[in-house]
Amino acid sequence: MPLHPGDHDSPRTAAARPAPSAGSVPSAIRTRGLIKSYPGPDGTPTHAVRGLDLDVRQGETFAFLGPNGAGKSTTIAMLCALTRPTSGCATVAGADVLTEPDLVRSRVGLLFQHSALDTDLTAEQNLRVHARLYGLRRGEARRRTAEALDVAGLSDRRRAPVRTLSGGMRRRLELARQLLHSPGVLFLDEPTTGLDPHARVLVRDHLRTLRDRHGSTLFVTTHYLDEAEHCDRLAIVDRGRLVAQGTPYEVKAAIGDDRVALRTSDDAGARRVVSALAPPGRPVTVDADGLWLRVPDGSTWIPRLCAALGSHGIAVHAASATPPSLDDVFFHHTGRSMAPGEGGAR
Repeated sequence: MPLHPGDHDSPRTAAARPAPSAGSVPSAIRTRGLIKSYPGPDGTPTHAVRGLDLDVRQGETFAFLGPNGAGKSTTIAMLCALTRPTSGCATVAGADVLTEPDLVRSRVGLLFQHSALDTDLTAEQNLRVHARLYGLRRGEARRRTAEALDVAGLSDRRRAPVRTLSGGMRRRLELARQLLHSPGVLFLDEPTTGLDPHARVLVRDHLRTLRDRHGSTLFVTTHYLDEAEHCDRLAIVDRGRLVAQGTPYEVKAAIGDDRVALRTSDDAGARRVVSALAPPGRPVTVDADGLWLRVPDGSTWIPRLCAALGSHGIAVHAASATPPSLDDVFFHHTGRSMAPGEGGAR
């Protein structure tokens, strides 16, 4: 999700870019011990969010990453003062969600996971109604509506009923609508879910443009690993608990080990040879694609493993060393994969 100001940053460059020190940039969002519980069927509380501590800096793009059911939407509802925390505290855009909920709601924008547009109104009418609901005077509402349509690339469709717009156009219109009142923090709940790949790219590019132009903090919930890779910082949550927080580079570097994968002429025999060479506590796994293990500095291991296997008459057809991914981070902390179709141990 390439939301950084630099258009030409690669994912690795963007992830490695040093983040401002915590003391140099004010917080846009700060939570401590945030909990949301609901009564369970047997009277035992069900915890949707469990003791969440977050620090989101002003002006950054922050990804809130986790599988469906991790508590992402519940967290957004609390941070937007749409539901009260069971316990804990949070400030958003300088306002307290418990004692100043109206002020919080006036300072944030929220893009829901599902469309909230009126499909019978035109694109222009949807924006004007929203602007008036936020108290903008008629002339100011017209001016900001025209600007928003231009930024969204929808000026030529301003009089088109929303039902005639494509999915990507509707998403861009919703983003433009949420920025009419110049929010300090814009919450985006799964902003590209349900869009085709081309529309996803357009929405991501549009988000980058909006942040650069308006300077809003973007808080993006997602279960797409590739989108989180390109954000300034991220938090990974599972079952309501925070399991990792930092830049994509930092949370991956904390794991440290590379994944070395081999495809050979005899994977079962290769497993015995590699297991004898592997550092203690580094299991060798065989699956349909070959065998793999995790070791520090994986590229230095490939020549050693290939030589050892060759001396045992086992041919190596393919070898690779891959640094940790965000899914590896999730697996490291939870024992489960977050990527679709990869639920087993690895």
